[in-house]
Amino acid sequence: MDAIIPAPVYVKPVPAESFTLTSATVVSATGAGVPVAEHLAAQLDISVVEGTGGAIALTLDEAAVTHPEGYRLCVGKERVTLAAGTPAGLFAGVQTLLQLHSDRVIAGGEVRDEPRFAHRGAMLDMSRHFYTVAEVKRFVDQLARFKLNVLHLHLTDDQGWRIEIRSWPRLATVGGGTQVGGGGGGYYTQDDYRDLVAYAAARHITVVPEIDVPGHTTAALASYPELNADGVAPAVFTGRGDATGFSSLATGKEVTYRFMGDVLREVAALTPGEYLHLGTDETHATPEDERLRFLDRVLPMVADLGKSVMGWHEILRSPDPPVSTVPQYWGRASSDPAMASAVARGQRVLLSPAHRVYLDMKYEPGMEIGYDWAGCVDVADVYGWDPGTYMEGVPEAAVLGIEAPLWSETLRSYADVEAMAFPRLAAVAELGWSPRSAHDWDSFARRLAAYGPRWDADGVNYHRSAQIRWR
Repeated sequence: MDAIIPAPVYVKPVPAESFTLTSATVVSATGAGVPVAEHLAAQLDISVVEGTGGAIALTLDEAAVTHPEGYRLCVGKERVTLAAGTPAGLFAGVQTLLQLHSDRVIAGGEVRDEPRFAHRGAMLDMSRHFYTVAEVKRFVDQLARFKLNVLHLHLTDDQGWRIEIRSWPRLATVGGGTQVGGGGGGYYTQDDYRDLVAYAAARHITVVPEIDVPGHTTAALASYPELNADGVAPAVFTGRGDATGFSSLATGKEVTYRFMGDVLREVAALTPGEYLHLGTDETHATPEDERLRFLDRVLPMVADLGKSVMGWHEILRSPDPPVSTVPQYWGRASSDPAMASAVARGQRVLLSPAHRVYLDMKYEPGMEIGYDWAGCVDVADVYGWDPGTYMEGVPEAAVLGIEAPLWSETLRSYADVEAMAFPRLAAVAELGWSPRSAHDWDSFARRLAAYGPRWDADGVNYHRSAQIRWR
């Protein structure tokens, strides 16, 4: 019971009270807890009953916990009880229970737990290389096991537009037709995207879609000439984009704002979550006055759709952004006056410092895939910082959470995605979930080594970092 990732708030192992699964074991739940019970039963190959009498009993009880994602788990010889105030809390507890399960035995003891930060996420870039619906679902399953609760999808960039927009169909058929290095690319139909969003939601993961504007837009510009300042479509772009910021929507044309309104409306209708991500980074090809005018027109569009805006931290250069706007910091400095000013205005921030959580950075020199412009980032580098004290003028209360971006310029296959994401995402999960007092590298490294056989059993192509004494 002392090998759980992320580390719980409180854990008391009682090995003598371990619970043994039999062919007669059933899991019980009522109401909104039933889908969580069904998920657990599928993992343990047992049956579900509606009610309270199962040997493994899941209970929704707001009085049992103080946090919406909190839970209490008690494992005894005769019965296992899991209580939470919400289905999300039950689901988090189920992930702990599954880590305690091995060879039909659930380790005995008690766990009381709740997350430190509300937003604990990963970003997957499918613009540079496209990944299938099945591959993204596999990624979602791995995120869920570590209580990560946000999947940020980077859906558009210079190399590819990956979501069907029915009012602008060439975005998908032309802009989605290629990727880095050429090849077929691909895109998600709206039905595909709905399926992904629903699959993630069933695992209590919220999808945040990113439509990156006004730069990083070659795929859109190649699809519709009228979005270009000169009315001439550029060729599709299949390079890695090591030199960025060379494209821009025509911010002085009214058609651009009709385009933005249509795209945001369709994406918002497909996305039940609170946020739409607008990118807004590396807009070198957009004159600053035009960039400000663009944001002045587009930010209210998001609000009118009932959503809030996320954007890379460059969005703080926009004219008086709404206090609900969340800047995502990807820099490497621990001090940024714009971030501190945003917090002083009442904004909350999302932390993704590149030298700590950019998962496209190499683990060590000499790797065939990945970059090293932010340095090599091994597991200890991901684990070795505190989001609550990282930035001057950004107290823990102002930190919405942390997110680990995985850019895909060098990732030619989904196997490459897994190699770069794991095991580092487990460290991200612990930073986001566990209390600061529970952060201990030696303990984490030991628990991570113990988790390795589970990845082996699942066929996950994780990187066997030399920093971990894998079993």
